[in-house]
Amino acid sequence: MYSAILLLEAQNLISHAGAQLNATMVHHSGSIQSFKQQKGMHTSISEILKEKSLKPSRRSLPCLAQSQTHPINLNHFLSVPLSPDPKPEVEGLSQSISTSCSLLPPQTEDVKDNYVEESEVSTCQTKADQSFLLQKPVSRAKLAARTDSIQGKNPTYSSGLFFRDGKKRIDYILVYKKSSPQVEKRCTFEKNLRAEGLMLEKEPSLTNNDIMFVKVHAPWDTLCKYAEQMNIRMPFRKKCYFTERKSKSLGSRFHLRFRQIKSWFPRNPMKLDKEALPDLEETDCYTAPFSRARMHHFTINNRGTFFSNSTRSRVVHHVLQRTKYEDGKLKMGINRLLGNNTYEAAFPPHEGGYKSRHSIKTHGAQNHRHLLYERWARWGIWYKYQPLDLIRRYFGEKIGLYFAWLGWYTGMLIPAALVGVFVFLYGLFTMDSSQVSKEICEANVTIMCPMCEETCEPWTLSDSCVYAKVTHLFDNGGTVFFAIFMAIWATVFLEFWKRRRAELTYDWDLIDWEEEEEELRPQFEAKYSIKERVNPISGKPEPFQPFSDKLSRLMVSVSGIFFMISLVLTAVFAVVVFRLIAMEKFASFNWHFVKKNWQFATSGTGVCINFMIIMSLNVVYEKVAYLLTNLEHPRTESEWENSFALKMFLFQFVNLNSSTFYIAFFLGRFAGRPGKYNKLFDRWRLEECHPSGCLIDLCLQMGVIMFFKQIWNNFMELGYPLLQNWWSRRKMKKGGGGGQYVENKNQLPQWDKDWNLQPMNAHGLVDEYLEMVLQFGFTTIFVAAFPLAPLLALLNNIIEIRLDAYKFVTQWRRPMPARATDIGIWHGILEGIGVLAVITNAFVIAITSDYIPRFVYAFKYGPCVNKGHHHEDECLQGYVNSSLSVFDMGEVKNSSQSRYCRYRDYRAPPWSSVPYEFTLQFWHVLAARLAFIIVFEHLVFGIKSFIAYLIPDMPKDLCDRMRREKYLMQEMMYEAELEHLQKERKKNGKRYHHEWP
Repeated sequence: MYSAILLLEAQNLISHAGAQLNATMVHHSGSIQSFKQQKGMHTSISEILKEKSLKPSRRSLPCLAQSQTHPINLNHFLSVPLSPDPKPEVEGLSQSISTSCSLLPPQTEDVKDNYVEESEVSTCQTKADQSFLLQKPVSRAKLAARTDSIQGKNPTYSSGLFFRDGKKRIDYILVYKKSSPQVEKRCTFEKNLRAEGLMLEKEPSLTNNDIMFVKVHAPWDTLCKYAEQMNIRMPFRKKCYFTERKSKSLGSRFHLRFRQIKSWFPRNPMKLDKEALPDLEETDCYTAPFSRARMHHFTINNRGTFFSNSTRSRVVHHVLQRTKYEDGKLKMGINRLLGNNTYEAAFPPHEGGYKSRHSIKTHGAQNHRHLLYERWARWGIWYKYQPLDLIRRYFGEKIGLYFAWLGWYTGMLIPAALVGVFVFLYGLFTMDSSQVSKEICEANVTIMCPMCEETCEPWTLSDSCVYAKVTHLFDNGGTVFFAIFMAIWATVFLEFWKRRRAELTYDWDLIDWEEEEEELRPQFEAKYSIKERVNPISGKPEPFQPFSDKLSRLMVSVSGIFFMISLVLTAVFAVVVFRLIAMEKFASFNWHFVKKNWQFATSGTGVCINFMIIMSLNVVYEKVAYLLTNLEHPRTESEWENSFALKMFLFQFVNLNSSTFYIAFFLGRFAGRPGKYNKLFDRWRLEECHPSGCLIDLCLQMGVIMFFKQIWNNFMELGYPLLQNWWSRRKMKKGGGGGQYVENKNQLPQWDKDWNLQPMNAHGLVDEYLEMVLQFGFTTIFVAAFPLAPLLALLNNIIEIRLDAYKFVTQWRRPMPARATDIGIWHGILEGIGVLAVITNAFVIAITSDYIPRFVYAFKYGPCVNKGHHHEDECLQGYVNSSLSVFDMGEVKNSSQSRYCRYRDYRAPPWSSVPYEFTLQFWHVLAARLAFIIVFEHLVFGIKSFIAYLIPDMPKDLCDRMRREKYLMQEMMYEAELEHLQKERKKNGKRYHHEWP
């Protein structure tokens, strides 16, 4: 068996070495030592694998930064001291295979040190591992002595990034409990991992005797094998653009002059310091899918750094997802083992600590995590650009795209916030000079009808002077302009994000990347394992969900969604009832200050109650969305994530905006008139709008919810992980897990530190995107009522970027570096919000604000009619009196003495032939409102479509560059292959020609 396994491994390596090596190795399948002797043959691939110091070609010199992409002082932690000679790795691989399969004793002391836990592997053939179920606890003294002795022998081991030999880098960490009954599955899985070419090493936890860590390392040959299968693109030549000659000949003087002028200006403080971040220097290299047969095309300067750490983790994760743990077609993958508690966790390790005793400016960065903390996650650099390339390299393209989108959204909020502040300042400066505010504040003799029929008394209009002035801050002449501006801004933001995304996908080699066929969810397989159908992509049979079953589950899920939306509407109705009761109580309050400002008191208390209901229901909605999504049984993880994200958005969007829609479009519309008020349950009068309009209620609702929700979200995002990690450190110091007492957490190896961190949110980036998308809705949908919304969003996002960065770098375990080309379903949701924003802003301006009634009065009923153009305030003289109708209170009190009061409406006076009927001015205002909605929507939608047509999704120079690259790549591949074959023929003494063989 030993000989057969070695023969299989040797043949696997022979297939990539060339014809001569293959012919020589046929007769040497008995031992690995003879195989290593035959590796000295002069063939193309073997020479690449054998060279101890690879000399880069002249054309590939600028690309060496791609292979050595670490800061100055990362050698101790990141430069793996692996010899380019593949012999040690082959030997280690053969030894791992021999110990795991044939269970022979190790041959060297190094191998013995690396696999001290192999006694456990020898017992994996049994049905159950009693030594694990009844294992004696290790004493703290022995464990500490053992750890100190190992760290003394291997200094690099103490960092927690390598195996005990100090050479093999840890690419993944598996965590399991010794007391777990799933021993047979775990042992089979680990044995199959070794058969796939991975190396494993076990290590007990220093803080908990029941926890065991499995360190996983991918050797060079395994990385090459799976990098080829996964079509991972790697650098192989320097880029040259066809515009270089043109720029040198025509634009050289212009560019030189421009650089001289630019040097006179101060340096942009928002840019990152390139000297402090040598890792961010651009590497203009062509990339191509990795191929072992054409390895000589790629720039391999150092095997230890040719594949980045994130790429190595992706390769190991790929193997973990496709390795079996039991006999059967579907018994594979680490996700299923995590689901049945065979393993407690699986994660790639962080690259060391994020803090250092020395300054990064003088001593450089210790590792990429330290670099990210100093140049991204630290609060002191909140004004700097994000190092997106470094984020992508450490966390993967999917998380990199999220922070790129968040940074782009934050940058685009700057002009929106500035315009919103200008509109607010315009209202502030014209507040005292506003004609409407003047008339309300000077109306000392205008008696308003009481707010309730029994205990309330009439009040004067001048009592609401402050309310009218505050209303003018948000309801002024700049409201319409700002609403149109924000509708166009939303379109420009999305269109330019498409261009930015295209540039990032090009820079990150995602243009030709196609998402791999996802594996099925274990729940889907368990439910539909009886009926199978051939997958049209992979051609393999897989469980199939019948259409009738899928439709019935979808209908149940939709019914659940509508039920939860009805629950939201019920909560809004409860808040409306509370406002009606509070309105009567505050209007008849004994305290004069509250009685005078009953509008503010009613709106403020209603908003606070509504906010508490919103935050309480959000917890319920998350659980219901999770339940409904699982009820649908989505086929893959991406389908589950999209379905869950859509439900969460619908629930929280309706929850946040239902009360806002009520205030904007229903408050005061059905109140009736004095003497004939509409009452709820024949008990409470419906609310009326203030004589200056209902927009201030909408503004107060948006401001309070947006402000407090952002504070709550930021507290929960940072405070909850901090508290959890503090509790973990507290238990660790007390030795609560039965492990070694640790006074300083820096003494722990990296795998123990990462295990004590919090895992990334189970929903991935759904919560992060959801928070920002809901904020985008608040910023655009009702922005006409609250022009300061973009400013609040900008301030929140500046904090959000650093808060998320701090959370990812310091508080969470390192997530698996996943790839993605866009932000997924969220882009479609953003476009839908942009369309809804145009409609709602049109209705807010036409119905909620008093812009249209003032406009109709100024051009139809005001003093400026038929007198030419005059100032706006002059044309609005008498507007307040025109917007108030007259009511005879004697009709209600049955008194012979008539006393008139005023109320907000367009109705005929009691002495008219048709008392209390709508006047002609009411119908003029209504027609103007409908006309404005139609004109506004068509105008803004036309502008949006025109802008979307003018802005292409991909820049033209990027398209030309991509086409040019495809052509040059073919030429370079041809020339490199021809040059390589010519050298081979010349070396073998054969004639060669200049044509393609």
